[in-house]
Amino acid sequence: MFPRSIQHLIEVFQKILPGVGPKTAERFALALVRKDVPHVQALLDAIGNIKKQITTCTICFDFAEKTPCVICADPRRDGSLLCVVADPQGILAIEKTGAYKGRYLVLGGLLSPIEGRTPDQLKIKDLQTKCTTLGVVQIKEIILAFDSTMDGEATVLYIKRLLAQSKIQVTRLARGLPMGSDVEYADEITLTDALQGRRNV
Repeated sequence: MFPRSIQHLIEVFQKILPGVGPKTAERFALALVRKDVPHVQALLDAIGNIKKQITTCTICFDFAEKTPCVICADPRRDGSLLCVVADPQGILAIEKTGAYKGRYLVLGGLLSPIEGRTPDQLKIKDLQTKCTTLGVVQIKEIILAFDSTMDGEATVLYIKRLLAQSKIQVTRLARGLPMGSDVEYADEITLTDALQGRRNV
């Protein structure tokens, strides 16, 4: 139905953008075709700048324009609290609540035996190192802020066993996050309740 170049763009949108199906990809492609060249160029420049300017924070592994990131460089943050999230979207969701003043660590995913995602593929060793390394401020509590899914549960259990011998309190998000929900899609009130009602694992 479409010229080859438009069809190719539709296929690219479907392939690289999560959650984008054929109809949405088609709308995106046709919208770009209708736009003036300066608008399309602005989009291309924005995409190019992301690849050039965005790096990974060497402390928390979140996306950043420089390392350490803004949160890790903030001396007002409570270094005794460490919130562990699966991906950067988790940090964004929790920060929107304004209810958390500690630091973060991005695991880079969740354990998934079905998909073959093992501890070696995540930042679990870095988490363990943070818990055993003596710093200026020692970690007293680790908050596990994962999706309420089978993979999330598996990751919670693994980290709980890993840190069982440490004196660090390990808690998790509690009320407000039903089974099967995603942290990044929860509203601020729900996440605030979950943070305040966290419990030991």
